[in-house]
Amino acid sequence: MQEGERAGKLTYEQAGVDYGRIDPLKVLAQKAARETARNLLAAGFAEVAASRGESAYVIDLGDFYLASVTECLGTKALVAEEMRKITGQTYYDAIAQDTIAMAVNDVITVGARPLCIHAYWAVGGADWFDDEQRMRDLVEGWQRTCNAIGVAWGGGETPSLAGVVEAGAVDLAASCVGVIRPKERLTLGRDLHPGDAIILLESSGIHANGVTLARKLAARLPQGYATPISDGRPYGEALLAPTIIYSPVTEALFAAGVMIRYMANITGHGWRKLMRHPGAFTYRITQLPPVPAVLRFIVEQACLTPEEACGSLNMGAGFALFVPPQDAGKAIEIAAQNGVQAYCAGSVEEGERRVIIEPLDIVFEGESLELRA
Repeated sequence: MQEGERAGKLTYEQAGVDYGRIDPLKVLAQKAARETARNLLAAGFAEVAASRGESAYVIDLGDFYLASVTECLGTKALVAEEMRKITGQTYYDAIAQDTIAMAVNDVITVGARPLCIHAYWAVGGADWFDDEQRMRDLVEGWQRTCNAIGVAWGGGETPSLAGVVEAGAVDLAASCVGVIRPKERLTLGRDLHPGDAIILLESSGIHANGVTLARKLAARLPQGYATPISDGRPYGEALLAPTIIYSPVTEALFAAGVMIRYMANITGHGWRKLMRHPGAFTYRITQLPPVPAVLRFIVEQACLTPEEACGSLNMGAGFALFVPPQDAGKAIEIAAQNGVQAYCAGSVEEGERRVIIEPLDIVFEGESLELRA
């Protein structure tokens, strides 16, 4: 099936991912976790309560803050395995970067500088380790990514979980610890104001969110992952473009004195993540970034409406910065100097908590993103 030939609608929920059913567990866990904060007091420390519900958890260690997060890759490794049958490449060096990006792009949202990464690679059986090329590519990709963004690889865990993980499969995850020093770098949106500019940083493609939908779509294509898309790449190869890691941009912004009011990693929930801040603000988008070819292909072939697409996929925006309007141009320039295109996409307004995407006539109401207890 070529682009333009469609086999009927396929939504993220139909593919097996329903955030309406997943998010209540997150809220329940937050309520229980909040009660454990008192345990820090015995060590002489305290949590930053406002970080609960954000992308990373923050502890006050006196002279500085410590931020931490754990994230998993999801099902992108399954795409790599299928593409290996077509090209002979393992692609595990690329998905190593994806896995690290899931954690790093979360921890930086609170103003942290990433310090170290730990790996969790769970397999469905010990025979997974017999593939030397796959293992070597994973290790080399993990090391190369750590060196590229200046973090230490501290260690990890490699369990063989037959009966838990499917035979022949791997579950990749990473945790990241970062430091917020000086403490003024803490970025939890306390100073977010109406009039602040919304700066969107480009994505490289699907990143690692929405892959379950993308995999279901591949099963409907006569050529599967080998199906060419508009830029000439096979569909599967385009899906495996590594996730951009945005920490070099945020570090450069802090070094240049740009006042970052708030940050959001645009992952699951798509552009609804723009209203992750708990305050009563309206986020009005007036300019859209270019949409990568692979995402255009998914939207067309799955017959997604613009609202469904923006509510699940990054649609060209992998990360959001909220800065004073006078810093918008400088932020865009610094991002470009670090190899990432950025766009002044809109502004923050006083009003109901919602996202308005004017060019697409889309409104996401606040209740469509409930991630806080």
